[in-house]
Amino acid sequence: MVNWRPPLSAELAVVRRSGLVESRHLGSLLALDADGSVALSLGDPDATILPRSTTKPLQALACLTAGAPLTGPELAIAAGSHTGEDAHVDVVRRLLERAGLEESALQCPVDWPEDEPTRVALIRAGAERSTVRMNCSGKHAAMLLACAVNGWPTASYLDPGHPLQQHVRAVTAEWTGAPVRHDATDGCGAPLFGTTVRGLATAFRALSLATEGPAAEVAGAMRTHPFFVGGTGHQNSAVMELVPGAVAKGGAEGVIGVAGPDGQAVAMKVVDGNPRATTLLALTVLGGLGVDVSAAASLTALPVLGGGVPVGAIEPGTDVLAWLEGR
Repeated sequence: MVNWRPPLSAELAVVRRSGLVESRHLGSLLALDADGSVALSLGDPDATILPRSTTKPLQALACLTAGAPLTGPELAIAAGSHTGEDAHVDVVRRLLERAGLEESALQCPVDWPEDEPTRVALIRAGAERSTVRMNCSGKHAAMLLACAVNGWPTASYLDPGHPLQQHVRAVTAEWTGAPVRHDATDGCGAPLFGTTVRGLATAFRALSLATEGPAAEVAGAMRTHPFFVGGTGHQNSAVMELVPGAVAKGGAEGVIGVAGPDGQAVAMKVVDGNPRATTLLALTVLGGLGVDVSAAASLTALPVLGGGVPVGAIEPGTDVLAWLEGR
């Protein structure tokens, strides 16, 4: 048992209501400039964190380098957390069909789709929760395809000792630039390899700058097919739709990694686990690094409502603002 304590933390964001700071989000953040130098370091970016779904682009990269024939939307959904819309399910089912497997091979939990109209329509039709609608089913289907093409067991594909998961572990260490810090199990049941905020920023910068090979294929699929990384109204999708050349992937518990087209990158972990300010912060910091994020202004306007009317906003915290003022 590891007794985890919040690392040294900075004030990343505040929630201001009617002129009063109602809540503060503390955490760690690291930003890399286009040349790879550290432009901003807040909190403890070298503390061990669980990257949650922010690590999915690396898991997709591992499936690809293990021989899974993934391209286009299939590769994008392997790197994403989809909202369970019909187009997403079609791609997941296609991956399973190519692996010669049924939906029952998916070992992620059953769930309703995150997309509300799709969820309502399914409930009205009398449908039940399913694995294929769960937001991680694309990753799981890609893992099963990687197993199928290699002749690896599919029933045990989530075992940490499975050849595929050992490969994911190695890819994670290679692209983050650091050994795996901790072994855990993600919410979807897949092995989860602990890293650092610095490691995530390093990995996203490398993905963004890749011009050839599997890493470039992963980044290209995410950029070209952002809908399959998230879905309708999903912030990760919106970032990549609105900021040309960006690569973005958030995860549960306040983790996110975003990189601009020229290698500027930012990653963070919010200690309280609330992700509501992570996209705002990532875009704010990338803007401070010279990335043109003007088209994504709607993603940085986070009003606080009172009676349905804006009475405040979620804003960058003092430590972030101080850095911006010094730029």
